[in-house]
Amino acid sequence: MTTGTRSSELFERARRVLPGGVNSPVRAFRAVGGTPHVIRRGEGAELEDVDGRRYVDFMMSWGPLILGHAHPEVVEAVGAAVARGLSFGAPCEAEIELGERVTAAYPGIDLVRFVSSGTEAVMSAIRLARGATGRDLVVKFSGCYHGHVDHLLVAAGSGLVTFGQPSSAGVPGAFAGLTAVLPLDDSEAIARLFDERGDEIAAVIIEPIPANNGLLVQRREFLALLRELTARHGALLIFDEVISGFRVARGGAAELYGITPDLATFGKVIGGGMPVGAFGGRRELMERLAPLGPVYQAGTLSGNPVAMTAGAKTLEILERENAWDRLERLGAELERRIAPLLEQADPPARLVRVGSIFWMSLQPGEPPRRAESIAPEAAERYRPIFHGLLERGINLAPSAYEVGFLSLAHTAEHLGRLEQALRGVLG
Repeated sequence: MTTGTRSSELFERARRVLPGGVNSPVRAFRAVGGTPHVIRRGEGAELEDVDGRRYVDFMMSWGPLILGHAHPEVVEAVGAAVARGLSFGAPCEAEIELGERVTAAYPGIDLVRFVSSGTEAVMSAIRLARGATGRDLVVKFSGCYHGHVDHLLVAAGSGLVTFGQPSSAGVPGAFAGLTAVLPLDDSEAIARLFDERGDEIAAVIIEPIPANNGLLVQRREFLALLRELTARHGALLIFDEVISGFRVARGGAAELYGITPDLATFGKVIGGGMPVGAFGGRRELMERLAPLGPVYQAGTLSGNPVAMTAGAKTLEILERENAWDRLERLGAELERRIAPLLEQADPPARLVRVGSIFWMSLQPGEPPRRAESIAPEAAERYRPIFHGLLERGINLAPSAYEVGFLSLAHTAEHLGRLEQALRGVLG
């Protein structure tokens, strides 16, 4: 699709002052080609760019907008909060309300600490786990993304059980060496590592529903094994629910699978579109944080009154509207419309869905559960699909490895437009 004149002009300006013209790499369209569209406004389930083109949005700001763009109640609440002041650097009532809502909803959380991003939440949870256990080694899984924290921005080596190698310039090897990287859905690998080095492991961190490298739905049995091994060896289990938290269920993946982690990290939905992250856990763990304990963590904008207001109002609406049942019904309707089109394509593809999160697995066979099982040609296949849909007014993420999101603002009519557009593209 030819990008409009105004978008092209603005992106050229952006490239003169921003690295690659963007503030987050995937926005640059490098994975799909072309020039990104500069967005002017969002309303409900739709976006409008600066050239006046409108799109049905299934990206939803990468997941936070579970109510849709510019929900009137959230906008009104945020406007009132702005009028009272943008930042205090002091306690505010909204952070208490949001804290009450998070701890009431999520299994096993007694206390929560708010920060400004998912990356910051994960970084702090890892520090707390190391401080609580007195151990240094952290275990992560290939294909799970936990933000751009140095010691988690690592890739697996060549062995079954490997130690991290930096996947970004600027990450010291010594940092990465404190992280073990295992394949997802490999019970043998995690059991072997605990047998060999269980007394050195501070924490195992996992996206219980990995959604940053495709939607790699895990078996409950594998997650239960992580819970059992960490408990037996005195390590902590951290669920990174930045994407899945408050989206797949009121209590996130922990509720969905019936498995309670020691710590959980959050972002996206709990900010209602504002930059918010959080981490929480049992009281005895969280009370190791300053000012009560020796693990230091702080932030000038943590608990920002405007952001806390947006998050609290979002969770209030979700509970009031019985949102998770509604989103599941909407997701089932999406699956009914889209899955047959993908299965009849040549070669066949599959729709993968958990609640309101979905992904097109553009390769034959069962959808992958490991990042290593995603065929490289799937990304090539995605490019013309992405641009074909964009031409037809459908906005998906500009990467084959990113997922799509539904919101309460989506309707059957929006799903019908996606179905019609995808039928045209695949045909």
